[in-house]
Amino acid sequence: MFCTNCGHEITSDARFCAQCGQGTGFETAPAGDRGYYAPRRLYRLTYDKQIGGVCAGIAKYLDLDVTLIRVLVVAAAICTGVLPGVLAYFLAMIIMPKDSGVMRPAPMTTTVTNV
Repeated sequence: MFCTNCGHEITSDARFCAQCGQGTGFETAPAGDRGYYAPRRLYRLTYDKQIGGVCAGIAKYLDLDVTLIRVLVVAAAICTGVLPGVLAYFLAMIIMPKDSGVMRPAPMTTTVTNV
């Protein structure tokens, strides 16, 4: 399991990250309940943006590829008329809060070679 704040690897039964002190979500759960997870939140991602980070935030929230979301947003804007689609995008850019954190590191993979 990895810390959602700093990306440091932590044990699965840890309540806090030893590196940054961020809670894992288990500190507020009842003693035997390990199925507690913090709710997902919709943010604009400033580290993976093209214009405002809206499509990147939606893609992360829905766990889809950001390119697919961008194509769907452009197609929806063209189908509804360009002005309503652009207005909806900029309205979402104003309403959605920023997540200006650093990009989370990918889990490291190790390869074994015969020597």
